[in-house]
Amino acid sequence: MPATADVIEPGQLAWYRKAVPALFVLLIACSFGGTFVYKLRVDGIFACPASGYGSNAYLSDCTARTYGDYDHGAFWFGLEPQAQRAAADADVLFVGSSRLQLAFGGAAAASWFFGPGIRYYLLGFSHSETVAFFGPLLSKIRPRAKVYVINVDRFFDDRVSPPTEQILQGRDILVRYEEKRTWQSLHRGLCAALPVACGNAVAMYRARETGVWQRMGSGRFETKQVSDGQPSNLERWDQYARLGEKFLARLPVDPNCVILTIVPTVETKRAEAMAIAAKLGHDLLAPQIDGLRTFDGSHLDEASAERWSAAFLREAGPRIRRCVGAAQASKG
Repeated sequence: MPATADVIEPGQLAWYRKAVPALFVLLIACSFGGTFVYKLRVDGIFACPASGYGSNAYLSDCTARTYGDYDHGAFWFGLEPQAQRAAADADVLFVGSSRLQLAFGGAAAASWFFGPGIRYYLLGFSHSETVAFFGPLLSKIRPRAKVYVINVDRFFDDRVSPPTEQILQGRDILVRYEEKRTWQSLHRGLCAALPVACGNAVAMYRARETGVWQRMGSGRFETKQVSDGQPSNLERWDQYARLGEKFLARLPVDPNCVILTIVPTVETKRAEAMAIAAKLGHDLLAPQIDGLRTFDGSHLDEASAERWSAAFLREAGPRIRRCVGAAQASKG
């Protein structure tokens, strides 16, 4: 008996005509969805660990390529009102770079301030921010600090960092920072429920009450010993001093209650900091301690940060107490 070809019924043909495009669309959707999830896991917030939120902290910076900085916008646009209020209400306000954040973020500083009940806040940022960012930011926050501690490590400069440039000139930048804030809720919840969904890229978390950073995640770092560098950019030191004079003139505190320092690093610009402080009529309070090391060639490792910050507070402590006490007495 001769073989007969299968005959597709009209109903089946109609089903095939509907199913094939639908399957194609589903395949495309799955492909896009998979790519989106992959990017979130590798380049987005889910590349960073979520273990730093704790009871009251937020993700200030995730080193994944498409997330990056949240901290600048959080303060500039008031997206973290509790952190902004804590900075405004602090008795002692530390301003400067990430080197300052990690130098004063340990137990030595916390215990020193806890004893006399002096409120402090670490208002340092990544990208080695300058007065170009801090000047307008402090005008927004309106701190009531009795003491300012300033890390004079190219702080008195008019250089504009990439985050600051985006804030000042970027389109829809507020929306982008609001989206980053929203992603943090999803990040925290999903990583808690499914830890494997999140990576271990380096991230910084900021405590809202004190501004202290906690470093999470891991990366390839090369530890280096602290050293003093040779003077450089001497032709700009007068300009740095002029910018410093304008900045300090706007601080509503007794000049004696402004403490200039420089956190040690590799090739520390100590000579430059001392010269600028002298031009501003201030001394430079920056203890020199042997054996300090950085964990990454820039920031003090934990043990070095504890030793250096403790030495700084031993020297600066009497002035801090005097300035805070005088301000409180004048109010009373």
